[in-house]
Amino acid sequence: MPTKARIEVAGLRKRFATDKGVLNVVDGVSLQVADGEFIAIVGPSGCGTSTLMRMIAGFMAPDEGQVLIDGAVRTKPNPQGILISQHGSVFPWLTVQQNLMFGLVGKSTSEKIAIADHYADIVGLKGFEGAYPHELSGGMLKRVEIARALAVKPAVLYMDEPFSALDALMSLRMRNELLRILRQERHTVLLITHDVEEAIHLADRVMVLSPRPARIQKTFQVDLPHPRKLTSPEVQQLRMAILKELGVAAEVTEEAPAVVALES
Repeated sequence: MPTKARIEVAGLRKRFATDKGVLNVVDGVSLQVADGEFIAIVGPSGCGTSTLMRMIAGFMAPDEGQVLIDGAVRTKPNPQGILISQHGSVFPWLTVQQNLMFGLVGKSTSEKIAIADHYADIVGLKGFEGAYPHELSGGMLKRVEIARALAVKPAVLYMDEPFSALDALMSLRMRNELLRILRQERHTVLLITHDVEEAIHLADRVMVLSPRPARIQKTFQVDLPHPRKLTSPEVQQLRMAILKELGVAAEVTEEAPAVVALES
């Protein structure tokens, strides 16, 4: 397990003024993410996960606290940290290759093409470089987003429910694809998800947030080798512990259908 802290979050707080008064959304969140570590953050719907992610990624200023990346205070986004969100950000007027070349500044056209084609190949889009987004499936569009993020070689990938718009099978396939890529290209990853099984499938640690205002309620270490069988007793025990922390374990029965991990 890496030990050097790449991300340090200290006492983040965020409030919003509303017609009904001040709404406390994030209340004193502190955490550290080691270089090369994969952290998943789960919490109840509406608890402030996306607000927390935007502050950590530099898109929103906290009211209190600070974020340090490699020891430097983060005050705005930069190319060393790329956000992949649930909403999608592929440019519809550009081809796959052109989307992947976007953001590759300071390089010749031939270098940009070579990098774009390399990452298209890594995410399984070889042969689709000339396709436009409307010609691609939802899963392929998500691959384009991941490839474009990787192409600029960020130190950190911020992922805010990146697979939530996909159906269950495609989401599972994309998670396995992400793990395969991370075995080739080492990145520090911070994932926001409401899917407990997704968090266990991917992460080295799972942090559970409280209901709003968000605080870190408990952290779970996931000491299981990849590929992880989501039907294994160890995974199911951890899943139930996290669900219990979220206050929903009593609603989950042993008869509920389980998701089986596809091994890459």
